[in-house]
Order: sequence, then C-alpha cells, then structure tokens
Amino acid sequence: MSVRSLKEFVESSRQKDASPEPFELESSHLLEVKLSGRVWAKAGAMVAYRGAVKFTRQGVLEQGLGNLLKKALTGEGTQLMKMEGQGRVYLADSGKKITLLRLAGESIYVNGNDVLAFEDGIASDITMMRRVAGMMSGGLFNVRLSGNGVVAITSHYEPLTLAVTPDQPVFCDPNSTVAWSGSLNPDIVTDISLGTLFGRGSGETVQLKFAGEGWVVVQPYEEVYFQQPGAGRG
Repeated sequence: MSVRSLKEFVESSRQKDASPEPFELESSHLLEVKLSGRVWAKAGAMVAYRGAVKFTRQGVLEQGLGNLLKKALTGEGTQLMKMEGQGRVYLADSGKKITLLRLAGESIYVNGNDVLAFEDGIASDITMMRRVAGMMSGGLFNVRLSGNGVVAITSHYEPLTLAVTPDQPVFCDPNSTVAWSGSLNPDIVTDISLGTLFGRGSGETVQLKFAGEGWVVVQPYEEVYFQQPGAGRG
C-alpha cells in the first residue's frame, strides 16, 4: 500500500456533495443525511453531525399500542430515534453495506436489525413471527415500511435479490434474510434433516418459505438478532 501525505489523505477522504438528494452515500458504509425537518434513524447509528440537530429516542406514544405489545411479548424491537432540525448527520451500522431504496407508494419488509434510516413520509410497523420466537434466540422481528420516500437498509457484504414466483418458492435462513417485497408473507418451515446443512445457529432447522410473486434479499452472513437482557429467560 502506498504512503500518502497528510494533505492527500484529507483531500481523498473529504466529505463530498455529489447529489442534492436528502440521503447520500459518502461510501458504501456511511450515509449522509441532509436534514431539513425530521428523519427517523436506528438508535445509536449516528457517528457525526453538524448543524442544529436534536436527537430524541422514539417516544412511547409514537410507537403505537400494537408495537408496544409486540415488544412486551417478545422482549425485542428495533429502537428508533428522531433527528430533527437543520444540518448534516452521518450514519453507519457496524461497517455494514448501505443500500438506498425509493418507495413510491409501495411497501417492503426489512429485518429489524437492517433498518438504518427512513424519511418522514414513510410509515413503519413492527411485525413478528411468533413461531420463530420460540425456536431461535431472540426470535425474528421485522419492520414494514410503506409510503413515499427513501429508506436506507443495511446488509453484511453484498446482498443478493432472489425472484419469487408461484412455481418457484424460495427458502431462506432467517438469520441471512434482509428484506422482502410487501406482497409476500413468508411461512415458517422446519426440517430436521437439514439441520447440518442449513445454517449454523440455534435455528438451523428453521427456514422461511417465500411463495407467490415478489422477491427476497439475502446476505452472505448470519445475523445475530437483538435481544434485551433477560428476554426469553424463564
């Protein structure tokens, strides 16, 4: 690796404005949000900011009764924060790759760990798979994002999108599933014979079956789902 002067390093790594869009990737692992109003982001994802920005964790009333009940039952959920004001905020999540998606009245489901940020025009709702919760450490919760605006999702390494058709269902390791189209409602299937072949975690015999018309995004990595201290203990 060649040695660079301090001036060369500062210049090459300097923040750049290549797009007027509110969400801009400074790199594949770092998102810049040009804040003018309000944006929702994963709590703890802010790495730097400048300007007059206020950060507030998602309030109890803003989560909705349904989401609160789901969190109480499972001990899990994605913690969001509001970013309000005028300025620039830089977001990242453990060096994961960031993908920006523009929704135009559409909906997608995203693994709760993989939601990084979304514009204020996007509605969010926690969904959970109860059968998985009893089989896997921490269970499996997802966030349904719908409306008009840009969402930022994350994945470990480069994601792969697989087409789902009525004659070709797709089976996925829950720990490697990132997102899927809003038209799909996966089923939980188990197969003991696949225990040594499909996945390596505690849910290695559990798969998600996607059938119908749509797509599913997977990553070459097994995610460890968030679980609050004491959750799931008898």
